[in-house]
Amino acid sequence: MKYNLLFLICLLLTCCKQTQKKEKLSKKIVIAHRGASAYLPEHTLEAKAMAFAMNVNFIEQDLVLSKDDVPIVIHDIYLDDVTDVATKFPNRKRKDNRFYVIDFTYQELKTLQVTERFNPKTGKQFYPDRFPKWKGSFKLHSLQEEIELIQGLNASTGKKIGIYPEIKEPKFHQKEGKNLTSVVLKVLDDYGYKTKNDNCILQCFDANELERIRVELKSELFLVQLIEHKEEAKQLKHFATYADGIGPWYKQILLEKVEGKFTFTNLVKEAHELELKVHPYTFRADALAEFSSFNEMLETLLIDANVDGAFTDFPDKVVHFLKNRNQLKE
Repeated sequence: MKYNLLFLICLLLTCCKQTQKKEKLSKKIVIAHRGASAYLPEHTLEAKAMAFAMNVNFIEQDLVLSKDDVPIVIHDIYLDDVTDVATKFPNRKRKDNRFYVIDFTYQELKTLQVTERFNPKTGKQFYPDRFPKWKGSFKLHSLQEEIELIQGLNASTGKKIGIYPEIKEPKFHQKEGKNLTSVVLKVLDDYGYKTKNDNCILQCFDANELERIRVELKSELFLVQLIEHKEEAKQLKHFATYADGIGPWYKQILLEKVEGKFTFTNLVKEAHELELKVHPYTFRADALAEFSSFNEMLETLLIDANVDGAFTDFPDKVVHFLKNRNQLKE
């Protein structure tokens, strides 16, 4: 009896250790960057549906206001690098020769054809091996439309996939007499995204605006401070007073490669000490830079650097990587 009890205790301890290792990996989240944007034109509903089917944790929405105050899901305040606006509305460009979302009504924006990202000056596609430019039939859509798609799919599939909206260039909108943040928060509230428990993470590069969202607008959502420049990492303690996480460029985490292994800055360690989650951007299998393979990138950042999640154009590959890592740890 004594030996059987000892055996059971050892078995339970082993299972607990395995579960802890598995939980450490399973807590890492996969964020579909502009949807499954490696496979379909970015920020289209088709790219979002594909990302949903890949079993990601969150799907990203970059948000810009239309002329009639509809939050449009698009990466930039400009239209001419992902749509045929220059052909359909050639006289609507500003003095800088760019076409702005804010100069068009929602109905006008819905008439535009969306395509794979390209350079408006040269017409050259940014990622030549992705979905062919001007093929298919894709359209712009509103935040409301995307939320209804994701919530509808959650209802029909039983999944709990969240949204990860970004307030884009709030100062630009303010100069144009628009309050993008208030509009977005109202839409999120209307669809049930109010607290940190509501499967919504709100992000912004503008630190003043994100702090205003927490302090002045009293939002209880999970907030992530995006970081573009290394110098901003010095403000981690201040970020922690209002944000729940940071979203740095992944290169801000890397130092150099020594004997085949990357060394790291203190960014992740210091963020974790302040109880901030770290969700770096952007993991691309077709833009590896310093990595020899996508697997090396994932192993380096998700495991060795111990970040908490990843913005990726290739959500299926990251989901598969984490699933395999979990199985190996069992």
